[in-house]
Amino acid sequence: MMKKCAFLLIVLMPALGVWAKAGGERIRMATGGNTGTYYAFGSAVGQILTEKTKIPVTIQSTGASKANIQLVDAGEIELAIVQNDVMDYAYKGTDLFTGEQTQAFSAMAALYAEVCQIVVNPASEIRTVADLKGKNVSVGDAGSGVEFNARQILEAYGLTFNDITKQNLSFGASADALRDNKIDAFFCVAGAPTTAIVDLALGKEIAILEIDDAHAAALAARYPFYTQFPIPAGSYRGVSGAVKTVAVKATFIVSKSLSEDTVYRLTKTLFENKAEITRAHAKGAELSPEYAVSGISVPFHPGAEKYLREIGAIK
Repeated sequence: MMKKCAFLLIVLMPALGVWAKAGGERIRMATGGNTGTYYAFGSAVGQILTEKTKIPVTIQSTGASKANIQLVDAGEIELAIVQNDVMDYAYKGTDLFTGEQTQAFSAMAALYAEVCQIVVNPASEIRTVADLKGKNVSVGDAGSGVEFNARQILEAYGLTFNDITKQNLSFGASADALRDNKIDAFFCVAGAPTTAIVDLALGKEIAILEIDDAHAAALAARYPFYTQFPIPAGSYRGVSGAVKTVAVKATFIVSKSLSEDTVYRLTKTLFENKAEITRAHAKGAELSPEYAVSGISVPFHPGAEKYLREIGAIK
């Protein structure tokens, strides 16, 4: 028993030392599944925030955006990664959060793009989003953020789910179904390149539909959390040119219970250590003050706003 207790003390001493320096303050960060980008990125950032601010940041694997907002609302989490569209639904009590409105959180900073990718079989002769009419299309898991993105994008082209044969499949299952010619297209909202699409393109020809400037502008006018985003040429085998589309944003939210000083320090540390974060995770390269504030439709925490005003990102 004594040996076991001694071992636990050795393991916990570094974290306890940081906590002591921080005066007992701690931050619990909610991410996503432990094989996903949220978890990997959050773990990399959490380690750097802990080291630089001396506030211990502990990482939790979760069910991602909706679950993370619910955890903040319950007071079980202080910092979380969510999609900016899902936080918009929560703040306004719409779509995924109909009847479950919560404003227990504030925005801290948008982090990186989660790209709306519509993958098609070129043999199906689908060339535009409008051509999805009458086709067999997967729109992501039922009730997911992806399903709402698909509905909104189709709406911008004058279509509804009644105009397609709708399938609710995960990204991996969607890729398998397209490979086996069981569907004609699928929606995938994730950082690009996305593993499921990369793997699919290795053995099958694919195309990715463009969302042109006019339709992107109409979409953003109705849903301000969308931004335009080009998928770089060569992201996938056989997709030789850049593809215009739209994206939502992986975003840090914070509990309103956190002090202005704490959130100021977290935000400042995030941006002043971009190079170190990028070495730890490639998505760090997308961090920028300008990107951090565009497409954010809920109020910023006073601590985040103070730093973002200091550097000119918020005028």
